[in-house]
Amino acid sequence: MSTETGAPSGTEPRGHRIVQGPRGLPLLGSLPRFGRDPLAFFEQLRGYGDMVRWRFGRHDCLFVADPECIGELLTETERTFDQPLLGIAFRTVMGNGVVVARGADWRRKRSLVQPSVRPRQVKSYASTMTSCAVELAGTWSAGARVDIKREMAALTQKIAVRTIFGVDTPADAESMGRAMDIAQQEIGKEFSGLGAVLPDWVPTPGRARIKKAAAVIDAEVGRVVARHRDGDGERPDLLSRLLTAVDETGAHLSDKEIRDETVTLYIGGHETTSSTLVWAWYLLSRNPRARAALAEELDRVLGDREPGIEDYAQLTYAQAVVKETLRLYPTIWLVTGIAKEGARLGGLPVPEGTRVWSSQWATHRDGRWFPEPEVFRPERWDAEQGDEIPEYAWYPFGGGPRVCLGTRFAMVEAVLVLAVLARRFELEVDPGAVNPVPTLTLQPDREVMATVRAR
Repeated sequence: MSTETGAPSGTEPRGHRIVQGPRGLPLLGSLPRFGRDPLAFFEQLRGYGDMVRWRFGRHDCLFVADPECIGELLTETERTFDQPLLGIAFRTVMGNGVVVARGADWRRKRSLVQPSVRPRQVKSYASTMTSCAVELAGTWSAGARVDIKREMAALTQKIAVRTIFGVDTPADAESMGRAMDIAQQEIGKEFSGLGAVLPDWVPTPGRARIKKAAAVIDAEVGRVVARHRDGDGERPDLLSRLLTAVDETGAHLSDKEIRDETVTLYIGGHETTSSTLVWAWYLLSRNPRARAALAEELDRVLGDREPGIEDYAQLTYAQAVVKETLRLYPTIWLVTGIAKEGARLGGLPVPEGTRVWSSQWATHRDGRWFPEPEVFRPERWDAEQGDEIPEYAWYPFGGGPRVCLGTRFAMVEAVLVLAVLARRFELEVDPGAVNPVPTLTLQPDREVMATVRAR
């Protein structure tokens, strides 16, 4: 491990000791370096040690890379670590939904939202996931050229709309999709740029764009909610369950809370799974051996029929493909917390107010936990012969009390979609690197064009 003030080495044995990272600039700290390339910056911090001091603007920060410390950060959130107040761009889009809320407000909202995404409910959505994927497969043909990024976005949007809203499209799906794209981009820009340290009241062109996008999202969600309120009978979709949910006092979610939770579920069910599937196709295209192993499992488990929820547990290699994709290209690439009084990590005190950061991107690519970390190897997830992976060395959905509520929904959706399409086709992605861009989620930096090959 590096010395207290020395340069990064990354070769000494790991231990729990806080070391000094890059000194940074007056007032700005390491914000410029972070803003240029957040993913590379966190990998550089990891080189200093497992617990690294640095500054983000005027804020004192601690970066943690050891799974034990990451686990403590995640499991102690709400007790000795606070959920941070994220930037104005993020809050404009997400509102005060379950991802953002704190304390008693968060506990209430979690209790109301969680029943909508329990395993029994996800089971009821599986047929929608499969049928939407089958519809897409019907539009593909051997030799066709497709933009995987566009195709997966349209597919997961359709699944999200049907499972969340219970209809084929919201009032204007195209407008909603464009607004979500703008929101993702502007949240990423603000988070890694000067907007991250500007007061909320300072107007910027990016903040104007995010307000305009949020207004479109609000209008579309509002129209669908109004239709649901006017409808008769019970519906099986997520929105209907939110509208009828009551807390321990018998109170329903307010209209504003319905809007916030609906947008949260939409982003979780659409944006995150879409990018995961794009990266999965990209990685499979570059790894013929893994592609062949997936095809063998699909032929053996499914034969010539479509997958259902009852097949999910048997599609172990497909699950491994998704897990390995999330290791290399984690949709959520960063978690943060703010230390409360008495906070500790790795047995060491963390001063109150310190911003603690951990990056899935950096930890998932650490050779101590994942041999040959840059190699796409789904076999490392084999329950009997795979790698010994420490808890919290892989945490694409977070962990602890604030673990993503849609974890099972996302995993089932990605596996079933992959099974439907990979049973019929292989996608030959065009040569050339596709690089990740850290926006709200980890997105490809360009269109991902591929040629469809029939199996």
